[in-house]
Amino acid sequence: MKGYAMLEIGKTGWIEKERPVCGPRDAIIKPLAVSPCSSDVHTVWEGAIGQRHNMILGHEGCGIVDEVGEFVEDFKPGDRVMVAAITPDWSSLEAQAGFPMHSGGMLAGWKFSNFKDGVFGEYFHVNDADANLAHLPDSISPEEACMLSDMVPTGFHGVELADIKFGDTVLCIGIGPVGLMAVAGSNLRGASQIIAVGTRPNCVEAAKFYGATDIISYKDGDIAEQALALTDGKGVDRVVIAGGGVETFEPAVKALKPGGKIGNVNYLGAGEYISIPRVEWGVGMGHKQIIGGLMPGGRLRMEKLAKLVELGKLDVTHLITHRFNGMDKIEDALYLMKDKPKDLIKPVVVL
Repeated sequence: MKGYAMLEIGKTGWIEKERPVCGPRDAIIKPLAVSPCSSDVHTVWEGAIGQRHNMILGHEGCGIVDEVGEFVEDFKPGDRVMVAAITPDWSSLEAQAGFPMHSGGMLAGWKFSNFKDGVFGEYFHVNDADANLAHLPDSISPEEACMLSDMVPTGFHGVELADIKFGDTVLCIGIGPVGLMAVAGSNLRGASQIIAVGTRPNCVEAAKFYGATDIISYKDGDIAEQALALTDGKGVDRVVIAGGGVETFEPAVKALKPGGKIGNVNYLGAGEYISIPRVEWGVGMGHKQIIGGLMPGGRLRMEKLAKLVELGKLDVTHLITHRFNGMDKIEDALYLMKDKPKDLIKPVVVL
């Protein structure tokens, strides 16, 4: 089969590979639509997870079941399915402990384009199919299903990590597609004031659509100072970090109230350490929690998020700004994510 791959750090291209083999509890999927992610950019051009050779890229997509293993009960060839970007081994001890995303080791639930070939091929493999696939409702398009693979569950997981409650004041740092879903999730959770940090005009408009009450830009000065000014010096109850680099934690800590929580779902692709300001962290005793996490993945989560879309509680179409048709356009879509033109939020390739 043909696939679009990371050949080595800094280099991509089309390759030919054997069709993946289906295990007894697994499934082979033929993609209907796929979407490149900033994570693919970090992986290829920053070498964020180390060297990878001839590894098919991509972890966001949906498709049609082509083959299932003998022990798969709930899916059959021809079914349209959603697939989360994170596909844990659900019988693992880590999953039993409540951290399926780390099944088999830290971040090891993230398999596509990390430990195995991803979804940018003519076929892709899904482990533990009954637990990692979800039926794609007729009312949800393949393009929307791609957003449910990663952008929605990751943004919402940032909200979960920050433990946002009714009436909270929230600072969302970064309003790319994950950050926009953090804004939407904060709004659904009942946050009152939602301060979004971003500059690109279309992202700003989308953030307002999803519930942001205030917009600030790093171009206008220190993020923490602007957030403090908008809260009469009190600070925010919660922070979701969905963009920026290792330097982003400093303004997050400075803007946060004592007892507040920071939920980080940003893939830190470069830098050795993060910086935490000592005094504003309460000299180590300010009860300002920082929790970073990979979203859990899995069928149940996909089904619940899809229900929000089905019933009109969440409109993911505002994330999709660029549409392509045909497998040969995957390269164009990926390079669009790398170059990030001002009008981009998220591209999708329909196959």
